[in-house]
Amino acid sequence: MSARRARKPEVDQAQRALKAQNAGWKLACVPPLDHVGGSARHAHADQAPGALGYVTSRGLLVVDRHRYVPPTAWARGYTHLLLHLAMGHLAPDNLAEAGLGDPAAEIDAAYGTACCVAVHHFAAGLGIGTPLDDLPELPVGDERELTERWRRDGVPPALRRIGVNGDSPCMWRSPPSASAAPPPDWSALLARGLVRMVAGSLDSAAGESNRRTARADGPWDRALSWFVSSYPLLGALAAGLTVVADAELARSWDITIAAVNAEHGEIYVNPHAGLSVEEWRFVLAHEMLHAALRHDRRREHRDAHLFNVACDYVINGWLVEMGVGVLPDGLLYDARLAGLSAESVYDTLTTDLRRARKLRTPGSREHGDMLGEWLSEPAAAARRSSRRGRSGRLPGAGGPGGSFVDLDAFYRRALATGLAYHDPGRGLLPAGLIEEIRTLEQPPPAWDVRLARWFDEHVRRPEPVRSYTRASRRQASTPDIPRPGRIRPSDVDRLCTFGVVLDTSGSMDPVLLGKALGAIASYATARDVPAARVVYCDAAAYDAGYLPVEDIAHRVRVRGRGGTVLQPGIRLLEGAADFPADGPILVVTDGQCDVLRVRREHAFLVPAGARLPFTARGPVFRVR
Repeated sequence: MSARRARKPEVDQAQRALKAQNAGWKLACVPPLDHVGGSARHAHADQAPGALGYVTSRGLLVVDRHRYVPPTAWARGYTHLLLHLAMGHLAPDNLAEAGLGDPAAEIDAAYGTACCVAVHHFAAGLGIGTPLDDLPELPVGDERELTERWRRDGVPPALRRIGVNGDSPCMWRSPPSASAAPPPDWSALLARGLVRMVAGSLDSAAGESNRRTARADGPWDRALSWFVSSYPLLGALAAGLTVVADAELARSWDITIAAVNAEHGEIYVNPHAGLSVEEWRFVLAHEMLHAALRHDRRREHRDAHLFNVACDYVINGWLVEMGVGVLPDGLLYDARLAGLSAESVYDTLTTDLRRARKLRTPGSREHGDMLGEWLSEPAAAARRSSRRGRSGRLPGAGGPGGSFVDLDAFYRRALATGLAYHDPGRGLLPAGLIEEIRTLEQPPPAWDVRLARWFDEHVRRPEPVRSYTRASRRQASTPDIPRPGRIRPSDVDRLCTFGVVLDTSGSMDPVLLGKALGAIASYATARDVPAARVVYCDAAAYDAGYLPVEDIAHRVRVRGRGGTVLQPGIRLLEGAADFPADGPILVVTDGQCDVLRVRREHAFLVPAGARLPFTARGPVFRVR
């Protein structure tokens, strides 16, 4: 009896672990990994402490039967192993390209870690399960590039255990066998799962009955389905965006062919445009790239119509080169602009404004085909009524109490996933488009990093000079030769400085002030700037004179008056006789201020999410 009682806890622990594994497997075997998981096999073996398991080149998943972790962690572990198969990390061609062509060669740490980094990037987009441990910051780059770098420099210590098999590789090569059947094409199985996933997202976003009612057998509908089933680069975008074909809406908004609203995830088409299916493919791809590349946010201070035209030239050039559909008559295309960015084309258009103003986009004659902030409330109401019950919500965006998806993250993930699975046999991609997609994959630099660059570019660094008025240390080899010493000129302190205009009204957040002033002090100290000219502003301007940079934060007092008027502080610095004529100005505000006009180099520090009541001419650093 006592022996049975002693074994019972062990049996209960094993059953608990097996139950968690089974639950995690069900969570992992969903689109797009359902076909890959259905072709894989399971086995159990004792693993090292901290390890979940590994996968072989023949699709055998070997896991620890006695290891208990939550089902969500098992789901991410199974997803990790299945993605190694699906992404071809154990395919003979990829192993040979990585220098592991010998069947007896073991997978080294550099290649295994590089593959795990790629898997983590892809798994984060799928959102299946949660990692067992917190992941370090993952580098950006493909498997081949990372493998070559780490074979040369060594794998960083923080990345040595990012797999699911502890210190050992997550992948093992099965011994060659002449009698064994060849393994399935794991990448093809993943592609089938992706098609099933995006088709399911399209059905859930629009609803089968509503789609038949609103877009029954339209040529734009068949063009959109072609992207989902046959063109991976834009397939995820096609599944996530909703096409609104409403003649009355197109007439009221003066849409000639089509327009897109990236914020709402909707493409508005004119059903009376009279285009063929091939031409609709071109138009839909055009609008999808507008939304995915966020051209509506890249405009900045440029003229809206001219920048829309410039983006049209670039996108149409790509699509013609890619052979996607047929270019409709009247759309903008110029082979001489091939290879230029939208900003470069914009600069070219500004040289002949009279001609550029006459160019038209596929959308509204007044607002172009990138719709957004100009929509009035009546127009928004018309858009809502024209949707006829369709969701319009991007895949992954939840309602109240649900999980939300970041809009930029959705577009970035859709393009990056499409690029990863775009078979070269479907057509070569322009270098400019690949460069823009790769750029979207790179996380934007933090505000403090951009602020440091601004200091490097615009704030002078004191440069010591040599003078015989101060003797230098003499070299031992030539003690009889006098040399000049380094001195700091007295007038350099006034030249190497900058101005700070601080919003000290009651609406200012103390946390914002602390972060902003701390960053200002640290970067100024690093550049040996002794003092800064500080002006406090709320309802009036208060000149604090030159303050040591490390004391700026200690001198600030939020006065709490009614309004915030910063223009007097700007005029005070621009007219000060003891402030350099080219000295830059840094404005720290929460955005609740008057309209500013600054006639010299300047920048703004504002809270994340705040908007200035005017178009900023200088850079805006958003403090998070």
